[in-house]
Amino acid sequence: MIRVLLADDQALVRAGFRALLDAEPDIEVVGEAGDGGEAVAAVRRLVPDLVLMDIRMPGTDGLVATRQIVSDDRLDGVRVVILTTFELDEYVFEAIRYGASGFLVKDTEPAELVQAVRAVARGDALLSPSVTRRLIAEFALRATKPREYPQLAALTEREREVMTLVAAGLSNEEIAERLVVSPATAKTHVSRAMVKLAARDRAQLVVIAYESGLVRPGWLG
Repeated sequence: MIRVLLADDQALVRAGFRALLDAEPDIEVVGEAGDGGEAVAAVRRLVPDLVLMDIRMPGTDGLVATRQIVSDDRLDGVRVVILTTFELDEYVFEAIRYGASGFLVKDTEPAELVQAVRAVARGDALLSPSVTRRLIAEFALRATKPREYPQLAALTEREREVMTLVAAGLSNEEIAERLVVSPATAKTHVSRAMVKLAARDRAQLVVIAYESGLVRPGWLG
């Protein structure tokens, strides 16, 4: 059972998401919060698998709440998905940098929302190829200079290659096809890169790829 917490200042939005998700046999909404402070407190109390977090809320906003959740070692297994009205909300850049596993626009189709919850619960990131290029490349363009990631030295050449493909938003299956290896092998390379770089999920691999200069905007076409 995938345990979900909803954080949004609009009760109607929470009610709609709750009705949709609770109707699924493998998903349970375990709590709700009306602002970021309530969300952090509820996450610490309930330790859900996933938080659907509105980015703009009164008081403590979703960005601050995401940072507090992700930085709490006791909540290491909790994934945060940002909810936003705008696909390229500037707050989303920072939320993903802080450790959010991706984002959804609020007018996402119901079936896509359910699929997204399941994908993040599996450890995937909600960053499609087109969104990855626009979102992370825009963030990278704002960076003054690459950050140092000494851990990159531990990656093999194949792991670096796989990481650049993850940065392009490719799935394990697409990476496998590109490199002519099995999906299981591609998944192993991705997993090893995540472990070596202490990345929570694929979204963090993408951020590290751009922040470190391993991949620069425009390289991926």
